[in-house]
Amino acid sequence: MSVRELVVLGTASQVPTRHRNHNGYVLLWDGQGILFDPGEGTQRQMLRAGVAAHDLHRICVTHFHGDHSLGLAGVIQRINLDRVPHDVTAHFPRSGQHFFDRLRYATAYRETVSLVEEPVSESGQLAATPSFALDAVKLSHPVESFGYRVTEPDGRRILPELLAERGIAGPDVGRLQREGSLRGVTLDEVSAVRRGQRFAFVMDTRLCDGVHALADGCDMLVIESTFLDEDEQLALDHGHLTAGQAARVAVESGVRHLVLTHFSQRYPDPGVFEQQARDAGFDGELTVAKDLLRVPLPKRTT
Repeated sequence: MSVRELVVLGTASQVPTRHRNHNGYVLLWDGQGILFDPGEGTQRQMLRAGVAAHDLHRICVTHFHGDHSLGLAGVIQRINLDRVPHDVTAHFPRSGQHFFDRLRYATAYRETVSLVEEPVSESGQLAATPSFALDAVKLSHPVESFGYRVTEPDGRRILPELLAERGIAGPDVGRLQREGSLRGVTLDEVSAVRRGQRFAFVMDTRLCDGVHALADGCDMLVIESTFLDEDEQLALDHGHLTAGQAARVAVESGVRHLVLTHFSQRYPDPGVFEQQARDAGFDGELTVAKDLLRVPLPKRTT
């Protein structure tokens, strides 16, 4: 059975605290691992969370502030030290190429793995695999920042009652699925669309069209909520979101599971973020992220 879950490595904004590491998130999706925003300490958090370098296939950096990227050097060197047997692809804002280069070659080490650089210049699709498409969407932050969205292709759900009406059973079902039609019956006539799962990762940004585009219809939205609502002007000034803003985006976008993260050290009680999200009208599944938490994607509704 395929595994689709989010592994939270770190949840702190700007500086780590006693209880929160710098940012770091791994999306495990059908045997593929995508590491988002490896902040300082990510390599050690991976060890604690049971995520190996071999699990990583892509690295996606939203922007080049230290709490989202200083762990790149260690992660890249660990990938090479462990001789990961497959290519690893890195996506990051092209405007930060010089930062990526410095982190990739911060110290001497032996390169044993093909690290494929695919920098992002504008919003659009970055990759398409049989299991998912990966898109980037530009956000609004003092430095160039992109959010990422993972979308499973839509499939078909066979409806047994319609098969029975048309006398199709046994091996003929598989043949119909492979060939698309059988004895004048098309696959569309005995099935319904099964919407693909959708995941979005939204870090440092003000409210903008890109936030809504990424969140639209997501089964899981991982989104920064650096500030509480009473500090909304501070959030705007520094290019961030509040808990209430993040929740309202989720409500308007039809998000099923909202994961709040990237918390400012100024707030000692994480429960207030949950309360403000509920007060903003979000009534779906809600997680206030903690380091080393594993969060499964919601099961399909159809």
